[in-house]
Amino acid sequence: MPMPRHNVLILLSDEHNAQVMGCAGHPLVRTPRLDALAAEGTRFTNAYTASPICVPARASIATGRYVHEHHCWDNAIAYQGQPASWGHRLQAQGVPVESIGKLHYRNETDSTGFDRQQLAAHIMDGIGQVWGSVREPLPDPAPTAPLFKQIGAGESSYNRFDMGVADQAIAWLRERDAGDERPWVLFLGFVAPHFPLIVPQEYLDLYPLADIPLPTQHPDRGYVRHPWVERHAQFSRHDEQLGTDERRRLAIASYLGLTTFMDTQLGRVLDALAETGQAENTTVIYSSDHGDNLGERGLWNKCTLYRDSTAVPLIVRGPGVPAGREVKTTASLVDLFPTILAATGTPMAPADADLPGLDLTALAQASDDPARYVLSEYHAIGSEAAAYLLADAQHTYHAYVGHPPELFDIQADPAERNDLAQDPAHADTLARFEAQLRAMLDPEAVDRHAKADQRALIERFGGREAALTTGTPGATPVPSA
Repeated sequence: MPMPRHNVLILLSDEHNAQVMGCAGHPLVRTPRLDALAAEGTRFTNAYTASPICVPARASIATGRYVHEHHCWDNAIAYQGQPASWGHRLQAQGVPVESIGKLHYRNETDSTGFDRQQLAAHIMDGIGQVWGSVREPLPDPAPTAPLFKQIGAGESSYNRFDMGVADQAIAWLRERDAGDERPWVLFLGFVAPHFPLIVPQEYLDLYPLADIPLPTQHPDRGYVRHPWVERHAQFSRHDEQLGTDERRRLAIASYLGLTTFMDTQLGRVLDALAETGQAENTTVIYSSDHGDNLGERGLWNKCTLYRDSTAVPLIVRGPGVPAGREVKTTASLVDLFPTILAATGTPMAPADADLPGLDLTALAQASDDPARYVLSEYHAIGSEAAAYLLADAQHTYHAYVGHPPELFDIQADPAERNDLAQDPAHADTLARFEAQLRAMLDPEAVDRHAKADQRALIERFGGREAALTTGTPGATPVPSA
C-alpha cells in the first residue's frame, strides 16, 4: 500500500513556555488560534526540546538527532548540513521544501536541505556567540548582555520580522500551483516570544500589571537553587538586571503580550492555508525550540533543565490526527524528522535507522505509553559542566556532571518544587533513570567531547580573552522584512 502524501506546514516559535497557552490551562494568556489548533488536532502534553538553547535545539530539529550525536553544542557551533536533515531527504525525492524566517544555522549558503530560504535568520556573521563557548572556567563576573534594558510597549525589529514572515507565508500559500500534485513542506520560523521583551501596546494592554502574579519560587523568598543552577544564575545575572518586582511583572506581561502577538501571526497564516483550500491536505505542526523560565527560581530565558525551560508546546493537526486529543506519551523535537517524512510519503534512508524519533501522527493515534524516555542536554552558555534531562510521563531526572542529581514527580508536582533525589523512598526510580541515561550516552565522556570542541573554537578566535569579546551579546539580528 502506498504511503499517504500530505503537505506539511511547520510553525516554529522561539522560547515559548509550554504552559503559556490557553489550551494548556494558563489563567491569563490569550492564544485563541493555538487553542483552536489544539481542538482540531492533538496536543502533546509532555513534549521536550533536545536542548534548552536555540542553535543546538534547531540542529536537533533538522537532523532528528540529539546534541551529543550532531555536536552543535552551543550558540557558536551551528548546523552546516551534516548529519543530513529531513530537508535533504525530501529534496532527494523531489518534494518542494522551503523556509521563511528564523533557522539559526551557520549561514544561508550551506546545503541544509531547503530549495529556497526567505528572510533567513542565522547566527550573526556565521560565528554566533563565541563568548558563550568559554566554560573552563566560566567567566566571573559574566559579560552582561543588555537583555532587559528595554521592556514593555513598543515595536522591535523582531516584531516587524514576525509580521513579515507571516506576510511572506501568506503570499507563498496563495502562489502555490494548484495543479502540482507533489506534497510541499514549508518551515516558518517566528521569533516571538523571544526577548527583547518589547511588544506593541495593544498586546501589552491585554495584561495589566496588577493581574500578573510573581514567580512563587525565588531566592528572595527563601528558595535555594541547585549548585549547578546557582552557578549559571551568577553567570547570567538576568534577574539582577530586572531588579524590582514591578519590572518583573512588566517582563512577564510583555512576554504574555508577545505570545498573543505571535498567536495572531500564526492565525493569519492558518487563515491563508484554509482560504487557499489546502488545509484538508496539510499536516500542521506547531512547536517552539525551547521554553522560558519566566522568573521561576530567579531565572529568565532558557538554559536550565526545569520544564519551564525544556518543555515545549507541541500541537499536530492534519490527516489521520485525532481531534481534541491530549497525548501524555513523552515527545521530543527529534520526532519532527520522522513525522515530516511520513506525512509526505518520503522514505527514511538507511542512515536514519538509528534515529531516536517517532512519527507524531502515529503517536497521536496510539494509546499513551508512560514508559517512553526522551532526552535533553545542555553544554552551552553559563554551564560549568554538562547537564542532562531524562523524562518519561511521570518523572523528570536531572543529571549534572560533578553535582548531585534532581528527580521530580511531574504528575504529583508539575511545578517541580519537591526534589526527590535524596529521598530513600525514590532510590529505585533514581537508579532506573541513571541506568537509562548511561545506556544512551556516557555523561562524562560527552562533557569532555563538548569542551574539547569548544576549546578548539576558542583557539581559532585567538584564545580565551579574545573569545570573550567576540560574537553577538544578545538576541541574534534578523533581516528586515
